[in-house]
Amino acid sequence: MSGNTTIRPAIQSDTPAIRRLIGGLAAYERLEATASESDLHEALFGHLPRVHAILADIGGAAIGVALFYYTFSTFTARTNIFLEDLFVEPAHRGTGIGLGLMRHLAQRAVTQNCDRIEWRVLNWNQPSIDFYQRLGAEPIDGWHTRQLGGGALVSLAKGLSHG
Repeated sequence: MSGNTTIRPAIQSDTPAIRRLIGGLAAYERLEATASESDLHEALFGHLPRVHAILADIGGAAIGVALFYYTFSTFTARTNIFLEDLFVEPAHRGTGIGLGLMRHLAQRAVTQNCDRIEWRVLNWNQPSIDFYQRLGAEPIDGWHTRQLGGGALVSLAKGLSHG
């Protein structure tokens, strides 16, 4: 990471840059980012923030982001950090920016007495898988990721059976 790169917590005025970086991540993952700046601002800086962000800047321009939130382990009664997204603009990859963001997050986790950092990575994203392996990350054996959304979520909330 170059000497003129700064890793720092996001502030309210960073919302447009965070939205732009999320758009870049969505394009890379072949998805669409539908969150508005207003949605992000509320999630990051509203009355009850649900997510946190750290940014990598070069000369005041955001070129990387890590979005994360806290989870809880019932067995250890300690918090963990869940890294929802890590993104570095393509022109800055391979320069240590991703490592800097991950190191900042690890320092936060250690300082706050978290047990671990967890995240998901797409199975086709070999560059990211390789990066995480170099950090010492390991796959979680014996667990399957699941999600409940759309009509199934609504049906469950209403007490209806699905399907």
